[in-house]
Amino acid sequence: MFYSGIDQHKLFSYITTVDSDGIIIKEAKLNNNNFEILNYFNSIGKDHIATVETTGGWYWMNDLLSSQGINLTLAHAKYLKAISYAKVKTDKVDSHILAQLLRLNFIPEAYKIPDDIRTLRDTLRARLRLSVKRTSCLNFMHRMLEKFNISVPSLLNSFYKLQYQQFDVQSKLLKEQMLTLEKSLYPSLIPNEDIQRMLWIPGIGKMNAFTILLEIGDIYRFPSEKNFFSYCRLVPSARNSGGKVKQKSSSKDGNKYLKIVFSDAAVHALQYYPVIKKYYNSKLRKKNKQVAKAIISKEIARIVYHVLKNKSEFNNQFKGIELEHKKSVQWPRITSPDV
Repeated sequence: MFYSGIDQHKLFSYITTVDSDGIIIKEAKLNNNNFEILNYFNSIGKDHIATVETTGGWYWMNDLLSSQGINLTLAHAKYLKAISYAKVKTDKVDSHILAQLLRLNFIPEAYKIPDDIRTLRDTLRARLRLSVKRTSCLNFMHRMLEKFNISVPSLLNSFYKLQYQQFDVQSKLLKEQMLTLEKSLYPSLIPNEDIQRMLWIPGIGKMNAFTILLEIGDIYRFPSEKNFFSYCRLVPSARNSGGKVKQKSSSKDGNKYLKIVFSDAAVHALQYYPVIKKYYNSKLRKKNKQVAKAIISKEIARIVYHVLKNKSEFNNQFKGIELEHKKSVQWPRITSPDV
């Protein structure tokens, strides 16, 4: 068996290959094109596995090597640094370390999203980027009116009115583009049974359900709900040492998109469900608003975890208490005309 470590960059990659004894068989700096990469691996043999850090170009490398029957393991960049510190850090050293860690089965593996949902997830993330840009446009327009303490753009002078109109046109265009991307997902996601199950959960709407399904990928990769909470950034980070306990309210470890979704779901659940609002108020007496809201987010995530893992319908309960009402309109239905 041969083990290759790939230190991938935008224009080139440095690859080091070792055998089962850790002896370097081949190493080279190659341009990132199909011919040079495939020629390197074909010159060694087919009994081969490789690893690369989770860089922006791993899609291309994975697809290229998979076409040749070479399995590519994604190395978690942050955790890799914790076990592979080197005083001298070069492309050659990095690729050699990757190869040796792969040989020893010490690669901290990152989740590699399946090909069948990779395109859908990236489409949804592209929609989110458009949404962020649209929000920026709307904020600019509101601030312009605020500058002059007016409520309608017609009161602006000609120069400011021109600025306002340009941003207004851009915001409308972005909204149309968001809807176009959103509708492109309907045929693949609306008929999905997990999507239809999640739509009954408090605070979970169409786009939240889409995001949860695509960002999770495989729910069974989380052995327990605690692992799931951690991945969703719903538990505080902690540093305990020498009898001292330090906690942070947020952590960058995990998936930021799931954090956004469950925070948004908590806001909507508090708005429409008195039982959830009452539970929130009971926590608010002991916690601040941010912590109380995080608790609601966590409970909604707990419901989602068990619904997805058990393939079961939502029992219309929150913390063991029956909700006053059940969603009367579940949209989008499978029979939606857009499907």
